[in-house]
Amino acid sequence: MSDSPGSAGALRAHVVDHPLVAHKLTALRDAATPAPTFRLLCDELVTLLAYEATRDVRVEPVTVQTPLAPAAGVRLAAPKPLVVPILRAGLGMLDGMMRLLPTAEVGFLGLVRDERTLLASTYAERLPTDLSGRQCYVLDPMLATGGTLVMAAQYLLERGAESVCALCLLAAPEGLAHVEEALGSDVKSVSVVVAGLDERLNDVGYIVPGLGDAGDRLFGLAE
Repeated sequence: MSDSPGSAGALRAHVVDHPLVAHKLTALRDAATPAPTFRLLCDELVTLLAYEATRDVRVEPVTVQTPLAPAAGVRLAAPKPLVVPILRAGLGMLDGMMRLLPTAEVGFLGLVRDERTLLASTYAERLPTDLSGRQCYVLDPMLATGGTLVMAAQYLLERGAESVCALCLLAAPEGLAHVEEALGSDVKSVSVVVAGLDERLNDVGYIVPGLGDAGDRLFGLAE
């Protein structure tokens, strides 16, 4: 794994080092933070992560007329980026991402982890069939075992996506290592931007120290 574009076969994983990111992440970790505040902090934090994640977003040159003279600039190039929240917890990250990329399209992918085997399976998807040339941004709060990101990345790359960048609040070293190993040669097209890299996974696949179940803290307990 690397914190910048590295050698072939290495997962590009960038841990955002910024005092505002650390401040908001600390508040998210606090078990005493109520759900409304948790949602607001998550929204703000994702916008900060999105700033880093979109450094390589594709643009094209354009000239605009200011009140005084023509000015050279850029605009987002076609095809539009695709933002893919992983249901359900990723929905809590969508507004923060779209604030920075309001013209992006949105697809949805429902993945659930079997708590016994820790393997992910698909239960819903709403994505374009052809993703040729598309830059995709996957939203998932926790990169724990890495199984969900592996499946999501494979799903998108098989449909022709040019690149997949995952935005996560927290990641575990074991999860990043699994993503790198499981994706093989496809890892060159995948990157991760994360607010914090934690110590480890516990014996049931939860990130430690973590922040608990992000979906439950965003939306309440699932029935």
